[in-house]
Parts: sequence; structure tokens; C-alpha cells
Amino acid sequence: MPSTQTDETHTQASLSFLQHLLNDLHPRDFAVRLWDGSRWEAEPGQPTCFTLVLEHPGALRQMFWPPRSLTTCEAYINGDFDIEGDVEAFWSLLRYIYHGGLPKGMLERKSLEKRLAPFPSRGEPRLSPHVGRLEGAPHSPERDRQAVVPHYSVSNDFYALWLDSRMVYTCAYFITPDQDIETAQVQKLDHVCRKLRLRPGQRLLDLGCGWGGLVLHAARHYGVEAVGITITPAQAEWANRRIREAGLADHCRVQLGDYREIREPGGFDRVAAVGLLEHVGEAMLPTFFQQAYELLRPGGVLLNHAIVERATDPQPVGWPFIYRHVFPDSELLPVVTSLRVGEMSGFEIRDVECIREHYALTLRHWLRGLEARADEARRLTNEFTYRVFRLYLAASAFGFEIGQPSIYQSVFVKLDDGRSGLPLTRTDWYPH
Repeated sequence: MPSTQTDETHTQASLSFLQHLLNDLHPRDFAVRLWDGSRWEAEPGQPTCFTLVLEHPGALRQMFWPPRSLTTCEAYINGDFDIEGDVEAFWSLLRYIYHGGLPKGMLERKSLEKRLAPFPSRGEPRLSPHVGRLEGAPHSPERDRQAVVPHYSVSNDFYALWLDSRMVYTCAYFITPDQDIETAQVQKLDHVCRKLRLRPGQRLLDLGCGWGGLVLHAARHYGVEAVGITITPAQAEWANRRIREAGLADHCRVQLGDYREIREPGGFDRVAAVGLLEHVGEAMLPTFFQQAYELLRPGGVLLNHAIVERATDPQPVGWPFIYRHVFPDSELLPVVTSLRVGEMSGFEIRDVECIREHYALTLRHWLRGLEARADEARRLTNEFTYRVFRLYLAASAFGFEIGQPSIYQSVFVKLDDGRSGLPLTRTDWYPH
């Protein structure tokens, strides 16, 4: 379109494009507001779940070229459009646009150039402030630090705005869907401890321990000697301060290190990996399981808690954005892959539990908490980072709701001359 085109013509062109794009989408339960205040309301009789706000005449071109979900996500985090209301519902719209069968040629470059105003050039899309260019061999210790540490070091105060008081940044465990996140995270910690069948005097190693919620809980309530490992200095500092405040420094600690660097063969009765395997990578799975096997005493138990992709599914919804702006170098693998490698490393598989619905609930709690304290979150970080986290939490909640991806807890045992040392049933796991 000519650069002299009037703003009114840009408005009409944008509305016409959207009406054509979404002609077959019913029910359409969202509205659109343009930069000049013009509105396209939700379909009659439908609630307005969210309002898509186009910030300038070039917003739609910025959103849809090149035509992929990552483009649209980057247009949001760069401020070309906003989402007022239910951002999780916005992902349903993206799924329709990119996987629902749009009119042929609708998002081809010539069609966009003909129909829509040009967008302002800003060069290469920038990475999130907490994600840098990665160097070195994938999943080497040094590159893992580059990939992981910046995300978890955004700001302890930032995470404290929307996590529970123990700063547990993994899937909670809900007995009923209306429970609060504080209760559900305590239940998850207890669920993990019961699955590990912790007993006083045992030694527990938590690989990728985050802010130390599990080691502190296990030491306080199960009487174990607990060690947590993280590669993030901000997490270790926060965790050890909480441990000292609880008067448990003689019973648990969090130390800096990579899971590959621990040298205590047979030094532990139990090993937990809660939310670590996503960062390990398929090529390093044998190393991870061999290390866990060597660290355990005969009869020892490993619990692995990890997000997975289903073997039959395409790439989970929203993951191109998450891989680029949230968790670079992370890999989601089918649960059968980790089970196979664990078994080949010498373990016996004792239990596999899918907790997918629990993570959808968890992520919604986190998202609501972040949005409720949006101004504080922006002040502690910046607008760009707030938008990255808002979109990632919403994408993840939507994905777990529809089963792309999923999450499992798997329990492995290192047999002692053929003996597992475990009870015949799981009844002790479910006291409720």
C-alpha cells in the first residue's frame, strides 16, 4: 500500500483482513481494538475473553510475516500488539491460525503486502534480556550454564511475586482443582518424599534443586540429610539463607555445581531430579542416568519428574517461542525415551505417573499471580521481560490443557542383588 494511505484506510484494511482471516472461526469470543479506537466486537452472545489491541497500522504485517507462531509471539513481546484479558485464550486463536486450515494464500507475502500497511523496520528480533547467544558444544557444562542461569537469575524478588512462599518452580500436586498454590506445592513436596519413601537418617540428593524447596522440606519433615545442587548462584544464595533461618544448616544445604561434577559413588540413598531432565538433552541422557545410578547405594531410589512431548504429536504449542526466548537448548523427549535409557543404565522401573492436569492448574496460578502484580514485575525487570513470562506461562497452561506437552513422574530403583527393598503396593503414597 502507498505510504500516503490515510489512517482511516489502514483501519479499514486491517479490519477487512482480520474478518477474512477469521471468517470460519466460530464462536469468536474475543474483540479487536485498533490504534484509533475502532473496535470489532466478539460475536453476538459470546463473552469477550480477551481484546486484541493493535498498536499501529503495521501491526498485522508485523504479526504475520513470516507466517509462524514465533513471529506473532515476537510481535507481542516487542509491543506491536497487546492482549487485554485472558492471554491463555489467545493461544487458542494462534492454534487456529497456524494449525486450523486458513484460506489458501491468506498469509503469503504478496497477500499481506497488498492488503496491509507496512510495518516499521527494527532489524533482527531481539532476544529476551535474560537469554544470550550461546557458545560451545550443546549440553556441555559451560553451555548449560549460559542457557539456564540467566533465566533463573532474572531476580529472586521477581519470582517471589508469583511463586509460592517456598519458591517451588515446578508442577504442584492438587487434591482438588480449587486448592491454592501454597497448599498444592506442599502436597507436591510430600508426594515426592513419599514416592522416595524417605526415612530419618537417609541421604537425599536433589539434582537441579532450584531454590531448595525439596531439600528444606525433606530435612524438616522426613529427618533426612539433604543436599541440593544448582548451577544458579542466585538460587543457592536464597536457598541457603532460608535453610539457616530455619535452623537446619546441620541437616541440609544447597551447593553450586553441575550434576556431572558430583563425586560421591554410593553416597546417597535417594536421588530426585525435579524439572532437570528438560535441560539435560537426549545426547546426555545416558550420562545423567549413569551418574544417578553410581551415586545411589544398592536399593537406592531415583525419582525423575520431567516435562515430555508425546511421541505421536507435532512440536507442542508455543514451544518455538519458549525455546528461543525462555529455555534455549531445552529438549522435550517422549517419556519412553527416558524410561528406556534409565533401564539400560541398570535401573528397574517401578512407577510412572502422568500429572499433566496438575501442571495446567499450576501454570494458571502462576500466570494469575504474575498478572496481579504486573506493575511490580515490570519495575523489577522491564516491560519486555514481563511480556515474555506472561506469554510463556499462558502458552504452557494452554499446552498442558490440550495435552501438548505432558509431564510425568517416574520412579526407578537400583536393585540390591535382585531385591528392590520396596513395599508390594503403593498405598503409602496416597494417604488422602
